[in-house]
Amino acid sequence: MPKIFSIARLAVAIVLAFGLASASAQEAAKDQPPKQPSRSEPRDPKGLLRLLPADAVSDHSIATGNTKLTYTATAGTLAFYDQSGEQSAAVFYTAYIAKNSPPNRPLTFVFNGGPGAASAFLHLGLVGPRVLDLGPQSHDAARAELRDNPDTWLTFTDLVLIDPIGTGWSRAAKADDAKNFWNVRSDADAMAKAIALYVAKNNRTASPKYLFGESYGGFRAAKTARALQRDQGIAVNGIVMLSPLLEGWLTFGDDSSALHAALKLPSLAAAALERKNAFTPEALAAAEKFAITDYLTTIAGAPPQGAAGEAFYQKVAQITGMPLDAVNKTHGFISDDYVKGLRLADGKIVSRYDASFAVDDPFPEQRSSRGNDPILDGVTRIYGGAFASYARNELGFKTEMTYALLASDVTGGWDWKGGRYQAGAEEDLRVLLAYSPSFRLLIAHGTSDMVTPYGMTRYVLDHMPPLDPPGRAQLKLYRGGHMVYLDPASRKAFSADAAAFFRGE
Repeated sequence: MPKIFSIARLAVAIVLAFGLASASAQEAAKDQPPKQPSRSEPRDPKGLLRLLPADAVSDHSIATGNTKLTYTATAGTLAFYDQSGEQSAAVFYTAYIAKNSPPNRPLTFVFNGGPGAASAFLHLGLVGPRVLDLGPQSHDAARAELRDNPDTWLTFTDLVLIDPIGTGWSRAAKADDAKNFWNVRSDADAMAKAIALYVAKNNRTASPKYLFGESYGGFRAAKTARALQRDQGIAVNGIVMLSPLLEGWLTFGDDSSALHAALKLPSLAAAALERKNAFTPEALAAAEKFAITDYLTTIAGAPPQGAAGEAFYQKVAQITGMPLDAVNKTHGFISDDYVKGLRLADGKIVSRYDASFAVDDPFPEQRSSRGNDPILDGVTRIYGGAFASYARNELGFKTEMTYALLASDVTGGWDWKGGRYQAGAEEDLRVLLAYSPSFRLLIAHGTSDMVTPYGMTRYVLDHMPPLDPPGRAQLKLYRGGHMVYLDPASRKAFSADAAAFFRGE
């Protein structure tokens, strides 16, 4: 992975907007449209915030298995104020609350990563009551349409999806002040404040509280949990992470690092197994063992020569699917050559977000890959237009403000406070697990994700101190990439594992 990570690779998630006329048509055709939203008294914010309407509240139902789930949806904003009493920002959120449920039902706050990504990815990709269907192969943006999500997490937890300031419809009152929210500490503090406001406003103090973040959102969840406890007096019961960034020195590590290469190799091996229709847990485990033993010790030393070197490079090529000449050229190290090298023979490139997914190479004459990614730029940006249409036509939140799915100004202007190589969440997770014996952690990864490879998370978890009681930190793997929910089978399996996690299993 290169030293300087491009915006397209970092924006996520792990693990991440165009208009969607097909979704609008499908929504309009639903048999039972929602009730007209009820609205609170209009507010009079200043500047751009004038474009944000009053909160919209509506009632809905969905069939889940053999039961019918009724719920209330609220699309609205939470107001931040500065020391002078002037509104400083508005944070957009969507809440789904199951009806006829006990007041202590679990409550999960959900956000994406980037930094600079809005919550529409997890919202319409995984947890919400509506899911974006991307066609028979699950990667065709032109065939996208919304449908009911039978695996919605609303069956086992109430949901509040939050867009960090600068993303979605969350905005600072003054454009020049937005950058004050775009750093690790301020971002976590703002998310903690939004959560505390929602809890107080809706009288959910008694509810068990969980955080769920994808990609940078996993890192954000750990930081937010600490901020909630430190500044808001709120303890979270658990965190769910999908394709998380945990340690910057691993994720953004030097391509010449033997450990960095060894932790990426299993994800490349998983993609190779998928292409061969040979994927099994046993085959992947064998690749993992090779990566952390013979592979690591060999590339950490002087490049092997002669027959030993030839045999080693052939094995690396066979496991990863890389052409032998490319493996020889890098002395066995895993570099970004795989984007074009894996499918060079048939004129295709693969995605960093899922190395098992390939499309025709739009620039076959180029020696290196271009910046755009087949999944991030070719598929998932459709979530922005889909959510804007859904919010307007089904939730009743009507605004002329553009929904910022992937905000490049946020990503490009992010202040890591010491550099992203020094950024880390391991310390936060150690404290959360050690200081609260009931705190639990579930981390999910797609096996062929090359943006935040699962080997890096396993390395972090393996080097944590023993837990008392044990078993409170779980790692779950699924077929697919950074956005595992693009695969319907993986989405269903992850949702089932999450339900078990919330049950305490």
